[in-house]
Amino acid sequence: MIRILNSSEIDNSEIFERKEAVKGLEGIVAAIIENVKTRGDAALFEYAEKFDGGLPGGLEVTEEEIDEAFASVPAELIAVMREAEENIRAFHSKQVRNGFTMTEKEGVILGQRVTPIEKVGIYVPGGTAAYPSTVLMNAVPAKIAGCGEIVMVTPAKAGKVSPAILAAAKIAGVTRIFKVGGAQAVAALAYGTETVPKVMKIVGPGNSFVAEAKRQVYGLVSIDMIAGPSEILCVADGKSDPAQLAADLLSQAEHSEAASAVLVTDSAALAEAVSAEIERQLATLPRSGIARASIDDNGKIIICPDLKAAVDIANEIAPEHLELCVDDPFSWLPLVSNAGSVFMGRYCPEALGDYFAGPNHTLPTGGTAKFSSPLGVEDFVKRSQFSYYSKDALNAAAEKIALFARAEGLEAHARSAISRGEV
Repeated sequence: MIRILNSSEIDNSEIFERKEAVKGLEGIVAAIIENVKTRGDAALFEYAEKFDGGLPGGLEVTEEEIDEAFASVPAELIAVMREAEENIRAFHSKQVRNGFTMTEKEGVILGQRVTPIEKVGIYVPGGTAAYPSTVLMNAVPAKIAGCGEIVMVTPAKAGKVSPAILAAAKIAGVTRIFKVGGAQAVAALAYGTETVPKVMKIVGPGNSFVAEAKRQVYGLVSIDMIAGPSEILCVADGKSDPAQLAADLLSQAEHSEAASAVLVTDSAALAEAVSAEIERQLATLPRSGIARASIDDNGKIIICPDLKAAVDIANEIAPEHLELCVDDPFSWLPLVSNAGSVFMGRYCPEALGDYFAGPNHTLPTGGTAKFSSPLGVEDFVKRSQFSYYSKDALNAAAEKIALFARAEGLEAHARSAISRGEV
């Protein structure tokens, strides 16, 4: 059962504590990356044979496969995915940044350009579950940013990718799709193979092997983040519905055994009721084994003196998903300083953000919301600067530059500035 604790009994830093990594994970992943780097496609085919039943149709998904998958997905789901794509596009379009030019000083032009990353890779999980929502959440911002090529990798079982994933990719405008998952997929994107193109940035969630692979290739390519297990923290008052809160907590618990679901409340009665509801709902949950392990190992209900204390706990934890199940949630929002995504009120479950509302569901985990942000359009662009000085403008600044450079002991810098000036 989920543990019920008093706020005085807990160490906030341990609430979403990551589980011990797979033994030898770093070395295992390093070997996979080196194999793909050295042997390219041959290594990818071997891993597919070992883990996924082979790739009888080849590495790349064909247009025919995409069209066939699209036609096989129920029309109702296609319509919902299209509407979700519109919501995601509308939200992320507000994130577009433009460059600027400064001309306030005579003879000086300064500026910044914002340009898309030309080629990006998206990792879409396909192990214990298939996530077409991840396709939309990662590809739509990349498309808005103007990325020229969006390359998707996802595991395939015996050469077959989930039709819903392929349909989502078609809706989102993914350029190319490859049937490869795990650390080997990250390696293929980072180094390129005979078939898989090398990209400049890799985004998207995955298991511990994927996360470790992203960590190891960072620097050769950029990455969005090193995501940990899913997290939810619900701040709730005594008026909240126990069944709804239990369902919200289980919505993250069913992701993986390492997921964390936490309720913080000022009501002891609500805490007991939610605990009972979790047990009742677990009995009929299709992924009950996974959710049960998550709840038993990582789940917590924390009773605190008041809602202000509950929000303080949430800020210290910095959860991936934060629900404010209270009256007038907008009055509490200014007090929230650390959270990946905030769900406001009694009618905004976290699942709304996973699929439909529009804000991104690729979020910082493990307390990193204290210093990092959700995936967005800005993750798919880069900034460059430019400067122009006329001869007169440089003449006015040359001695100042030389003075500064010599203060740092860099005479060549000083000479570079004054060599052009009239001194």
